[in-house]
Amino acid sequence: MTAEPLSAPQACQETEPTPQRMRGVMGGFASGVTVVTGMSREGDPVGFACQSFASVSLEPALVLFCADHRGRAWPRIRESGRFAVNILAEEQTDLCGRFGSGKGRKYEGLDWEVSRWGTPSLPGVLTRVHADVYEVHGAGDHDVVVGRVVALETVADRRPMLFFRGGFGIGSPAVAPDPWGWGDHWG
Repeated sequence: MTAEPLSAPQACQETEPTPQRMRGVMGGFASGVTVVTGMSREGDPVGFACQSFASVSLEPALVLFCADHRGRAWPRIRESGRFAVNILAEEQTDLCGRFGSGKGRKYEGLDWEVSRWGTPSLPGVLTRVHADVYEVHGAGDHDVVVGRVVALETVADRRPMLFFRGGFGIGSPAVAPDPWGWGDHWG
């Protein structure tokens, strides 16, 4: 039996992996959006927006995120040894913008609290993952941070924020077809 292609093959465009091209191509992979928060040794709240977050292991419970070496918040969180990952809901673009910017006071005018684990808890997020820094691996211009989970908080049951092709959400029309006719659609 031979397989027949469903459509004519498309020409591939091959380019060098420049930072701009990497950003553009990797933007085609939809990801959730989080804000990683922590307290500096001086007791100041710090944080940054982060799309590179994943579960690593169930036993022991481990998660990871990637942090840019050039950022100001990550070195301060690393010194403290503890962080929280605040998973954003789809309507929290203002919170993402606040923590995604290198300018301004990120916590000014924000109704946040210090959790019982000593990390900043952001308002209205879907979930909070509290963890201790377990391992840090240098990888190019980023650190891959593995955290040992100490607590999980489910805060709200809403749709998650997604980042895709340089914007928030999947958009319309649907990206994926409905091959089985079940009425499931992306977006």
